[in-house]
Amino acid sequence: MLIVAERINASRKAIRAALEAQDAGAIQQEARAQDAAGADYIDVNGGTFPGREPELLAWLVETVQAVTDKPLCLDSPDPAALAAALPLVKIRPPLINSINLEPDRFDRVLALALEHRAKLIALCQGEGVPAASAGEKVALATELVERLTRAGFALDDIYVDPLVFPLGTDSQSAQATIEAIGAIMQRFPGVHTICGLTNVSHGLPARKLINRTFLVAAMSRGMDAAIVDPTDAQLLSAIHAARAVFGRDEFCMGLIEAFQAGRVAA
Repeated sequence: MLIVAERINASRKAIRAALEAQDAGAIQQEARAQDAAGADYIDVNGGTFPGREPELLAWLVETVQAVTDKPLCLDSPDPAALAAALPLVKIRPPLINSINLEPDRFDRVLALALEHRAKLIALCQGEGVPAASAGEKVALATELVERLTRAGFALDDIYVDPLVFPLGTDSQSAQATIEAIGAIMQRFPGVHTICGLTNVSHGLPARKLINRTFLVAAMSRGMDAAIVDPTDAQLLSAIHAARAVFGRDEFCMGLIEAFQAGRVAA
């Protein structure tokens, strides 16, 4: 299970304040904590400052790379910000979050990803409203995967995000996303599926419980990556346990090692 650590995101008050103050120490503390907790990629997002995102994303890349050798996920819908940050990436390949089927964004992000040999998170979203039903999600995923592979991407470099929506506004979204994940993984052996986990519980009580429950259900259909908070011990414990239960952890060695390292809350 690939863990993309989500906490260095400008939508969080603490991160926004650190960006405003150019407080490298605060950012680096978050990076170290997520690295130590077991992140595979560290997401960096500087996107709530109009006109400054290229500058801030580049600053985040350099600031985080100073304290960790984990690869980065560059999180921006703005091709200009990605163009500013990608040349600064030291650990290859980076992951770009994200590309979708909006024509201008698709073409510009695709060109950057090819130039810098990046992996891609591909959102099931076109020019209109993002897909709600499982069938709509699979149709958009199919178009994305086929276009990206024609452009030269290996399936192993594509992470399809079917886009789960808050259950408080769409009570069927989690189920539709879970069904879509199963269909996508079956249709394209070798491709990956991923989600931004916290979307599913937005606006609801007991958010962490909902997040864990959805994550395990999605893993049961083959999802093999997630954008999460790796410092959430209960969430990471659920991932380790699910990997063992679903036969993805040979002799449960990953679970045992994580437990011995204190990363599993029994």
